[in-house]
Amino acid sequence: MFIDFHFLASQGRIIHPCMADSHDACTIDLKLSGLNCAACVSKVESALAASPGVEDATVSLTQSTATVQGRNLDADTLAEVVEAAGYGASVLVHRQTPAELRSELEERQHQHERQWRRRAVLGLGVAIPMFILHWTVHAPWTPWVLAFLATFAVITVGTGFYVSAWKAAKNRTTNMDTLISIGASTAYVFSLVLFILELTGVETGQPMYFTEAAALFGIISLGHWLEARSSARAGSAVRELLELQPETAELLEDDGSTREVPSADVQPGDRLLIRPGARVPIDGIILEGESDLDESVVTGEPIPVQRGVDDPVVSGSMNTTGRLVIEALVDGRNTTVARIAELVTGAMASKAGIQRLADKVSSIFVPTILVIACITLVCWSILAITRGDALTFQSGVIAVVTVLIISCPCALGLATPMAIMVGASESSRMGILIKSAPALEVAGNARHVIFDKTGTLTVGRPRVTDIELIDSDHDEAAVLRLAAAVEASSEHPLAKALVDAARERGLDPPGASDFKATAGQGVVGRVDGHLVEVGRDEVATCRVLIDGTPAARITM
Repeated sequence: MFIDFHFLASQGRIIHPCMADSHDACTIDLKLSGLNCAACVSKVESALAASPGVEDATVSLTQSTATVQGRNLDADTLAEVVEAAGYGASVLVHRQTPAELRSELEERQHQHERQWRRRAVLGLGVAIPMFILHWTVHAPWTPWVLAFLATFAVITVGTGFYVSAWKAAKNRTTNMDTLISIGASTAYVFSLVLFILELTGVETGQPMYFTEAAALFGIISLGHWLEARSSARAGSAVRELLELQPETAELLEDDGSTREVPSADVQPGDRLLIRPGARVPIDGIILEGESDLDESVVTGEPIPVQRGVDDPVVSGSMNTTGRLVIEALVDGRNTTVARIAELVTGAMASKAGIQRLADKVSSIFVPTILVIACITLVCWSILAITRGDALTFQSGVIAVVTVLIISCPCALGLATPMAIMVGASESSRMGILIKSAPALEVAGNARHVIFDKTGTLTVGRPRVTDIELIDSDHDEAAVLRLAAAVEASSEHPLAKALVDAARERGLDPPGASDFKATAGQGVVGRVDGHLVEVGRDEVATCRVLIDGTPAARITM
């Protein structure tokens, strides 16, 4: 992966409310609450798209955010539009720091998963014993137990579905929970009526559906729990990316002292101290020092690059050896890591063509099913009146419940965004950034890939590929063993590659004494009575000297 971080810097934006009298194109981000399904997303998008000046509005169900682009936009007005549609909205005035975004993602995803896990455990924990009891025990008290357990499931598990359906109804819309609530409630009430009639001595001859009502809530909750777990696992890749920027930075005062400050509080012009083994918290330029920096987070190149005075450094890079003093070029909310995370989350929230189609279908699907259910009930009722047969009406109620229950395609609104979220997250984990969902969709049709990688394609970490002997007094194994011994004390990525190569060949590097590392130059130490030096080479990755004599060149 290669990312031009100067390009990323030029693409950074400060999220802000656009001025009402401004004719410049701008983008406003809103934080939403109350979204439950694709129908909610469609309703909010339609409301925002109908607002004056809006050119594009994208709502992410998984991120609970809305991104609005256009001209002459007023952030408060857009928030009022969302609230008028029945959902909560607040304006994101500043870009969230990686720490804030990571914390919010973790909290929202874990809370979502815990909620559905509790419902699934309660629902299935009640439904499974009910099924066993229904099919194995035929005692006079069996209907009482089933009725009690079904009531317990409706209250403890079904409440969440009822609340969601009621909110949608108040907003004069419907969602998938509408179908689930009506279907389960119809089965429960129908069974309760039959139960009461039998208690009064009326034999209906119809089966009760207490078990099915409880099972419906339990099974749907299980599906949502599995979806929430998948979402949390997909989001972990983004959280790992956000962890690349340290939450704190070491601010260097004018008197030479240092103090720890939150990375978000760093401002352009601040001087920061970067110690060996620490990550660079802010994009900046080196004022003092020299070191090898692992910039693979941005360039994808596993080999650390030497950086010195006046060289740029990028946030997320690992300082491997020397001590650096840098001057911040951006504030803590607009670093390269923050913008990369914004690209990834933006891709996860964007919509492919097939998803837009699914959203349109979802927005009209529930009302269509409700109309079909009503027509079914009316037709069966007319047939029951014509025949004068109550059993026919009961069969009609059962048919209505069947229509509602089998028509709950929650996956219709979840499958595509979940696939995009997982794809974008897993790609970012492997160092590939997805620009948008349409780009991911187009990539799915690719048959050939052409790489332009300055002559190299890497696996993301250095590996020993060749050992060229210069001194015939030593063989490859001996050179590699001595080099690995002295590099074992170094934290440099190339040192780890040498140690790994030795162990892969069954070589056990001995201990080294008098170890010394020179930033930007290499390491030296004494092994088995030999003075071993591993340093830079003009041709290969490094050169090994034994007792002052060049012994081999090692390429990685």
